[in-house]
Amino acid sequence: MSHKTIKILEEPPAPVLEEIAALNQVLDLELPFKKLDHNILIATWNIRTFGDLTEKWEAEPADSPKRDLHSLLAIAQIIARFDIIAIQEIKGNIKAFRHMLKVLGNHWSFILTDVSGGNKGNDERLGFLFDTRKVKLSGLACELVVPNETINGIKEGAFSRQFARTPYAVGFKVEDKTFVLVSMHVLYGKVISDRENELKAIAEWMKDWASNMQSFDQSLILLGDFNIDRMGDPRYEAFVSTGITVPEDLWHIRRTLIDNQTKFYSQIAWFENHFHIPQLSIKYVAGGVFDFGPHLLKTRALSPFQMSWRISDHLPLWAEFSTKS
Repeated sequence: MSHKTIKILEEPPAPVLEEIAALNQVLDLELPFKKLDHNILIATWNIRTFGDLTEKWEAEPADSPKRDLHSLLAIAQIIARFDIIAIQEIKGNIKAFRHMLKVLGNHWSFILTDVSGGNKGNDERLGFLFDTRKVKLSGLACELVVPNETINGIKEGAFSRQFARTPYAVGFKVEDKTFVLVSMHVLYGKVISDRENELKAIAEWMKDWASNMQSFDQSLILLGDFNIDRMGDPRYEAFVSTGITVPEDLWHIRRTLIDNQTKFYSQIAWFENHFHIPQLSIKYVAGGVFDFGPHLLKTRALSPFQMSWRISDHLPLWAEFSTKS
């Protein structure tokens, strides 16, 4: 599929168009192309406080929020490179999200949760955007609720008896392949152990759910912001405790804009059996992140922290799968 600068309701200023054209050239080099009858590009991106929007091409110092039309156009240009993308931190106010849909065009669709209740839910939604020229919904969409008899593994979470932000599972179909994506935004918590409890409970619940999915010959892929600091720490061990596996080429890559360390927050993962064979009906090809930092809003001399409020503090994490058996 060819990639052109996405149109927006009014013509962008010339410097914005020039930067977006340069961004497209970088995206051509760093990301696989979407190919009909060949591959599926799946991504996950926590877009920081993705809610309101300042309807100017450049937000002024007194404006709030700092995310403006230039920023939104850049975000949409990156999202358009994928077939499906899970987005975390969509707020109750979906003004920026609505504008982005207009930018992406009529062949894009979406499915969202309602906002999470309670203080720990942080007025957030989970959502999926997908390119309908290639991707269809398979019919399944549900928020995952843990039965009361197995809930004792969660000590800190929203509503004191469920996950802080309920995981969201949606079934998709590409060609003759069906698969279920489960998007999550794990509780960060006041202390690190808060996350460990939730990650352990998620891993155990997902193992049972994955077994059910296999009976329908479907793949189950987990993705989202798991707030794991690094490989090998107690949060990571809780996450992988039931057989969830992160592909090796995603082990040592930076996932955040601000922190130069290899934080392990964002994840794309699935289950393997005892023979280390992925329990997938689609074949994993490769994955990575797109570091947008050097390529966007270059004339504004922004710090990474300032950039994070305009684009995000997280980098989009992606995986390419083959639809060929």
